[in-house]
Amino acid sequence: MVEDEPGIADALAYALKTEGMEVVACATLDAARKAGIAFDLVVLDVGLPDGSGFDFCRELRTSSGVPVIFLTARAAEIDRVVGLEIGADDYVVKPFSPRDVSARVKAVLRRTARTTSASTTAPVATVTAFDVDEPRRLVRYHGAPLALSRYEFRILQAFISRPGWVFSRSQLLDLAWEEPDASFDRTVDTHIKTLRATLRQVRSDPDPIQTHRGEGYSLKVAE
Repeated sequence: MVEDEPGIADALAYALKTEGMEVVACATLDAARKAGIAFDLVVLDVGLPDGSGFDFCRELRTSSGVPVIFLTARAAEIDRVVGLEIGADDYVVKPFSPRDVSARVKAVLRRTARTTSASTTAPVATVTAFDVDEPRRLVRYHGAPLALSRYEFRILQAFISRPGWVFSRSQLLDLAWEEPDASFDRTVDTHIKTLRATLRQVRSDPDPIQTHRGEGYSLKVAE
């Protein structure tokens, strides 16, 4: 738990410990980086004395799929959207009920446990230049880990798992979004643009994400 308000940290730590969880509380991002423990979940504030929880979540996502729940006073819709799109599993606004957060933590841990169990015997998916570590939600491109949001990971995973397929925007919405009807085709185009820029930071090969007459996208990567 990364939270700089002692009263909030103490109340939530007590609620989690009564559920049998072990809690390590850090008041700063620096302390969290130095904790040196393989955590099962991170509860993360956004406004911290030495930086932004959003930036820390992005940092985590370059190398880890550890579940993240934001716990913050930032209640604006855009903040919630940003938090979820950079890879958080849940977003809770202060003031909050410790019991509610504890229930959310347990729900995320159960979901993560099911995903990990289902994936332990599955081989790492590989298509030419890509390696996908699904339990950690990590994609490497020519050996370099990619910093991807949750939706970017799902879109790229869809391409890699179905080589040669051309996906329409509506198909990508169905595959990557929990509520596809609440999003727009233009949202897919924005994420594709970001994905292309991320891939080009690794290699300046011809564009691996191909546009098909404006109808959809597919992945094509040279060996």
